[in-house]
Amino acid sequence: MPIIVIADDTPTELALLTGVVTRMGHSVETATDGQSCIDAVKRVKPALILMDVVMPGMDGYKACRTLKKDPATAGIPVIMVTTKDQESDRFWGERQGAVAYVTKPFTPESLMTAIQRFVA
Repeated sequence: MPIIVIADDTPTELALLTGVVTRMGHSVETATDGQSCIDAVKRVKPALILMDVVMPGMDGYKACRTLKKDPATAGIPVIMVTTKDQESDRFWGERQGAVAYVTKPFTPESLMTAIQRFVA
């Protein structure tokens, strides 16, 4: 069963994301900021990361960039899941190494479609 790391500092969003991912049959590891996301990724070696952009301490952009620079985690796909919905936000996320960008509020179907592109 693939593990997906979900990084979001909002308990409600974390619960929504976790619900969608577990209904898909995946295991979940959660984090509430960029650094704890990096720590979780290194510990569990997930198949995919769902990451919010706006988090305390290290934001999602920096956490994504950090993961992509590390050879041990560079190959793990990152999907940004965020309220930041401007084209420049999407562009910046892709520049940091994100493979997809899902804006909040999302539908469970749109999130599932994004996940299925990278995890069987």
